[in-house]
Amino acid sequence: MTNDADVDAGAIAFGTDGWRATLDVFTKPRVRMVGQAVATTLQERDATGTVAIGYDARETSPGFADELAHVLRANGFDVLLPDRDTPTPIVAWTVKDRDLAGALQITASHNPPEYNGVKFIPGDGAPALPDWTAAFEENLAVLDPLPEDEWGERTEEDLIGPYQEHALEFVDTDLDGLPVAYDALYGSGRGVTDELLEAGGADVTRLNCVQDPDFGGGSPEPSAENAEGLVEEVSHGDAALGIINDGDADRIGVVTPDRGYLDPNLFFAAMYDFLLEDGTGDVVRTVSTSSIVDRVAEAHGQNVHEVAVGFKWVAEAMADHDALFGGEESGGFGLPDHLRNKDGVLVALVAAAAEHEESLDARVDRLLDEHGEIHQSRISVDCPDDRKEPVLEDLEVALPETLAGVAVDGINTVDGFKIRLEDGTWVLVRPSGTEPKLRVYAEASSEARVEELLEAGRDLVEPLV
Repeated sequence: MTNDADVDAGAIAFGTDGWRATLDVFTKPRVRMVGQAVATTLQERDATGTVAIGYDARETSPGFADELAHVLRANGFDVLLPDRDTPTPIVAWTVKDRDLAGALQITASHNPPEYNGVKFIPGDGAPALPDWTAAFEENLAVLDPLPEDEWGERTEEDLIGPYQEHALEFVDTDLDGLPVAYDALYGSGRGVTDELLEAGGADVTRLNCVQDPDFGGGSPEPSAENAEGLVEEVSHGDAALGIINDGDADRIGVVTPDRGYLDPNLFFAAMYDFLLEDGTGDVVRTVSTSSIVDRVAEAHGQNVHEVAVGFKWVAEAMADHDALFGGEESGGFGLPDHLRNKDGVLVALVAAAAEHEESLDARVDRLLDEHGEIHQSRISVDCPDDRKEPVLEDLEVALPETLAGVAVDGINTVDGFKIRLEDGTWVLVRPSGTEPKLRVYAEASSEARVEELLEAGRDLVEPLV
């Protein structure tokens, strides 16, 4: 047996959304150390009461959740666990709804099955900001339990039912037999997103809605590649809409009859346009997300707030600016009146409500007619982690006055360098938070122009690496 005191804590690092690692690194002793760090930090901040501990559909996740429950109880906290694997947004909503001290969610999200991870969710249900994760890293330690009569209690409950009741009241729609195809990618959305859609009145066809800890041999990423079966179902079946979630169902992908896998940027704009029919409010997007949503906001007299990549920054800005909606181009979207966090379950119901009113294809066609075509893509440039900061420092000096034949109109430095050109196009260079690479994004009115901008961005960055 491994002695926790001998475990290397240096392998634990909280990134943009918790700590994830392969299972040779993500071990029970290290998970216990994370649990102790969370308990210590909560105590330092005078948090008491109950901590929720959820988990996804991976084979190892319930066992890791048990380890966390043991540590939190040994520190005097009561713990609440779901009675099955549960989407991250449902755990986050439960924290907010019940005014809990916080939550820990065992999940590696869209990563392949050889990974697992842990996210911390503060008491407001929003993503943890760096002040939390920095404190966790400082407080990593082995368990020193209280006397047994001071341990907290452990309870297990259905968290999905109360969430479903809330979601149906929040969206307040009758889908009236709308045919929807749903793909859970074998993750925690199965029996949750599909049942919510059915409870709202939809006629649901299910794909990959059984639990498979290996996710069918792939990664539970709601990408175009993984949505091919869903595209086939929508294109050749009766479904008016296809919905796909990632492994922990906090993100969403959408398929339509005319477009197949719908560009998340266009979906973002369509959802915001739909929400503005019955309300007002600003929108928050990440720096890498398309400006098509800006055009929708401007048409309705609303403001856009641009933040760094990572939903925690979207969530923070949604609170600061009383926003109606927020999102990112990777498929994470949130409605702060419901939960200041991304939620692929509730947004699926909102998407179906929008489709029932006006097909997403028709809505997107209308938006493009009103605001013009828009295309976006990205490439990666290899860059060792220890070179990322020096490259960005050198890039600040090397920024050109023109790029791809057009004068530079402005530069945003909220996350890397976003170079805005006078023709309304842009190029973004930012470091990847997960790989030894720099990302180069571009947006323009045609795919050909996007390719020109990406090449210009590559030529600007590669000599600096």
